[in-house]
Amino acid sequence: MVTPRLHPDTIEDVKQRVDIVDIVSEHVVLKKQGKDFTGLCPFHDDKSPSFSVSPSKQFYYCFSCGAGGNAIKFLMEIGKQSFGEVVLDLARRYQVPVKTLEPEQRQEFQRQLSQRDQLYEILAVTAKFFEHALHQSQGAIALDYLRHKRKLSPETIQRFQLGYAPGGWQTLYGYLVEQKRYPVERVEQAGLLVPRQGGSGYYDRFRDRLMIPICDVQGRVIGFGGRALGDEQPKYLNSPEGELFDKGKTLYALDLAKGAIAKRDEAIVVEGYFDVIALHAAGITNVVASMGTALTQGQIKQLLRYTESKRIIFNFDDDKAGQKAADRAIGELADLAYRGEVQVRILNLPDGKDPDEFLKAHSPAAYQDLLQAAPLWLDWQIQKLLADKDLNQPDQFHASTQAIAQLLGSLPNATLRTHYIHRCAELLSQGNARLAVQLEQDLRTQVRGQRWHGRSQKWQTPGDRTLLEEAEAQLLRLYLHQPEHRAEIRAALESRDLEFSIAHHRLLWQQILEIEETTTVEDAVERNEGTEWFATSQPAAPSSRPSSPSSSLLSRLQDPLAELPGQHEALYSLFQLDEKTRRDLARPALVIRTATACMEMVMCEKRRRHFLDLWKKTDISTSPELGQYYQQQLYLEDQRIKVLEREQRSTTFADLAQSPWVGAGGIE
Repeated sequence: MVTPRLHPDTIEDVKQRVDIVDIVSEHVVLKKQGKDFTGLCPFHDDKSPSFSVSPSKQFYYCFSCGAGGNAIKFLMEIGKQSFGEVVLDLARRYQVPVKTLEPEQRQEFQRQLSQRDQLYEILAVTAKFFEHALHQSQGAIALDYLRHKRKLSPETIQRFQLGYAPGGWQTLYGYLVEQKRYPVERVEQAGLLVPRQGGSGYYDRFRDRLMIPICDVQGRVIGFGGRALGDEQPKYLNSPEGELFDKGKTLYALDLAKGAIAKRDEAIVVEGYFDVIALHAAGITNVVASMGTALTQGQIKQLLRYTESKRIIFNFDDDKAGQKAADRAIGELADLAYRGEVQVRILNLPDGKDPDEFLKAHSPAAYQDLLQAAPLWLDWQIQKLLADKDLNQPDQFHASTQAIAQLLGSLPNATLRTHYIHRCAELLSQGNARLAVQLEQDLRTQVRGQRWHGRSQKWQTPGDRTLLEEAEAQLLRLYLHQPEHRAEIRAALESRDLEFSIAHHRLLWQQILEIEETTTVEDAVERNEGTEWFATSQPAAPSSRPSSPSSSLLSRLQDPLAELPGQHEALYSLFQLDEKTRRDLARPALVIRTATACMEMVMCEKRRRHFLDLWKKTDISTSPELGQYYQQQLYLEDQRIKVLEREQRSTTFADLAQSPWVGAGGIE
């Protein structure tokens, strides 16, 4: 449809009726913060919520990339649409009468709008026709099925507008086209008729089926699901997609569930129509169903508009098919769950039952109890990976460890990764506390291997290596010679998600970790890193204990490194301090901050060069979204590099206070 020139009155009416929170929340997961809402900016790769939406001002703004405007500007940017297209879509959505400036276009445009209204009318009339047929003699079998097999009350049948499509090839055709005089082309467009292959006439799409109307969020019928009453295939036949019905944008019963979702602050997603109907009939009304496909971003954002805590529970069968359905239904929700934007839980009912079957044998309260105990999606995935695995068998133990490392490597949040690495180490160790400590470090190493760091040296320059080598060397010197700062160094590396990249530094760090995990209880206490299993260890005799944690670690590193040809010489400068290196380590807090900032900046520079190369190779005319993605990544890396550069240049009063007096004779 050609977009006409819109009358200013129409534009103003749309601006007055539109709600920016309503619009933006379809594309961004928004959380209430005071009077406004916040979320991750959709216009760049936002890592922390910098996107703000003000209902009072009807305005959005990103404090990171500077994007801002009203609801119309937002839709123009997000959908790459013209001003007129956006205003027209909003006018239809908010039922604003449309006036155009060109008289010659006005009649055609109104005709096109009336055709859309006619589709709604045809589908509404059809739903009433099916409802009426259900209570006639021809619908007796379907009604008996609903009342006795499904145990549905007359009130529930009426609430969901359930009906019956009579048998016969042209029953509905006769009613809509011959009796009601609707244009046959429009009835076909509504998905109710199918043209005969020979080209002569039409026949009814739905015949002798139990009919379930599918409504949009405003409660208007936009399609149907038809269930066979016998052995006909397919068992469920849905309306084809068209101007009104798009299964990728539709959630069954959202019009009936949205109020309860907002009130209970959680949404339940099930597989089938009758699962939804049974739960609503049992008083659990915050339930919708996907249309048999993976949830799309549009469906997710539409659903999340109604839950402030962004909590979704998927309830699928507890069998292989149900697990596959859960994986498929989650679809694009996975990225949001990994980033912590939504809280996803998985409910598998016992004995492989679906909600409809479960409620026939149990009370709604029993179902609610299972909802409360439903595990988080990541915990559910871990349970799946370890299910039926004999961890005492080396091959199964190894496979389980690798699978978990790969799963946890997908988590972008360092704190969340740390939590799950610790938890999975406990599960894999089966109660062996000493083994759990070793497994936790092994998992952390494997997980890091799944991520960017250390995967490739392709994007590293000689200058990077020089800076990186010096920064890593400073950290290692400090770690070796000043044990009181070891916990700070570990924390700094963990918080920035860093690892040593220079080969001999990485080797030294691995040796340090191995030694510290097998140390005596006295050393552990001195480092404040004692663990449960250390408490059961026997302390070494006083005469055999090294004089200090520093000398203990240095002496224990000598033998393993001496056995590796070519490495001891490269690491020699780390073990022996001269006047310059002693002075460099005199301000440990500054060393830790600037060295880790340098290490992170080198990683950012490598990623930036990588994305720049990909952007140069992308044909923007054919892949604009991909090109925009690479540009967003470049912008993100540039911003982070600027922050890190400032961090490297900064020196605080606390740093200066740590510095010893340096006179003519050196450090005093």
